[in-house]
Amino acid sequence: MVLEKLSDSLKATLQKIAKSVFVDEKLVNELVKDIQRALLQSDVNVKLVFSLTQKIKDRALKEDTTKNLTKKEQLINIVYEELVNFLGKEGHKIEVNKKPFKIMLVGLFGNGKTTHAGKLAKFFSKRGHRVAVIQTDTWRPAAYDQLKQLAEQVNVQFYGMKDEKDPIKIYKAFEKELQNFDVVIVDTAGRDALSSDLIEELNKINSLVQPDETLLIIGADIGQAAEKQATAFHETCKITGVIITKMDGTAKGGGALIACAVTKAPVKFIGVGEKVDALEEFKPANFVGKMLGMGDLEALLDKVKEAMTEEQAEDLSKKFLKGEFTLIDLYEQMEAMNKMGPLTKVMDMIPGFGNLGMSKDAITQQEGKLKKWRFIMDSCTKEELEDPEDIDASRIDRIAKGSGTSTNEVRELLKQYKQSKKLVKIFKPGNQKQMQQMMKKMQGGNVKF
Repeated sequence: MVLEKLSDSLKATLQKIAKSVFVDEKLVNELVKDIQRALLQSDVNVKLVFSLTQKIKDRALKEDTTKNLTKKEQLINIVYEELVNFLGKEGHKIEVNKKPFKIMLVGLFGNGKTTHAGKLAKFFSKRGHRVAVIQTDTWRPAAYDQLKQLAEQVNVQFYGMKDEKDPIKIYKAFEKELQNFDVVIVDTAGRDALSSDLIEELNKINSLVQPDETLLIIGADIGQAAEKQATAFHETCKITGVIITKMDGTAKGGGALIACAVTKAPVKFIGVGEKVDALEEFKPANFVGKMLGMGDLEALLDKVKEAMTEEQAEDLSKKFLKGEFTLIDLYEQMEAMNKMGPLTKVMDMIPGFGNLGMSKDAITQQEGKLKKWRFIMDSCTKEELEDPEDIDASRIDRIAKGSGTSTNEVRELLKQYKQSKKLVKIFKPGNQKQMQQMMKKMQGGNVKF
């Protein structure tokens, strides 16, 4: 998950609240110090940190407890709300409300403009829009080839002129064709610094393109210096938002995120990995929810929609209601999980799972098991997949040899299948009592995986 150290520190702080006997001024002061330490270690501006924690302290000591919340719950809710407010409240979603909707990307060298042109193209095409990308970066020799390859990878239209040195001529050459698309993404040139010639070039392209969104691509590794860069670009190029890249690989991510969130150019996307689909809309409430271990159901449902067709989901839900479950169903679930991305990121989206205390190593081991189990199921016959109860010792031996695994690993899969089948029966209508007991175990962190 992004900002892992900050996330772990904040989760530990909330656990301290949950385990405490009383909520008093001493606990509030400890909480404030813990949050300050966590944010400062993530390179967040000192003044902003003290401003945030003072608001948390004032509310925690002065606000009366509401009817629906205990004192502990109210304190946790205050931390959540103030962090959300700190990061931009409701967020700033991009709405494609005209055709063509033009997005221009700007920024300095090395922050991933071209890569994120491809990521944005994938993001909008997945949402049903007809997308085109156009190369106007004539400074970097590899820009044309890189964007062309990314466009082919995500299956969107590419436009560009490899040997042309004038970005204005490139855009004009394809201007009419671009009118046929829902979303047009313009990749511009960068420099080592925001120089006068870069400003002049961007202003010329801006006048010609007249983009609906001008997004600054900025690396999280510059930390709180992001505020200065975002402000400078906003004043000179009138940017409408920021995409922060490299959020998965730097301790300074918190500084960059918060620095940009307080400028007049809000964060609209964050890059959370190298893969072309590792791009997330920045929604402060969802982001803070994941950081605090509260999950992000909206993002999880989006992942599920990408991983399973409506027919597959409907078929599986019918089987759940009947209490039916086979190895084929388990296989389909595992395939869907594999499409949803790394297990560590998926678990962060499930409410409550982020606070179960599972180590990264344990989750990585589980991912390794899932891969072996897929090999084992590939070595099973159709009959064995449909009725795993018939798999005896001789069949286990044959399946193990065919899949290159051990008999113990085959038996472990069969054990997992039986546990999953029991879980399916709990979801069957009429078993509400069992389901409530299971949910209590999950909330208490007593469920074993």
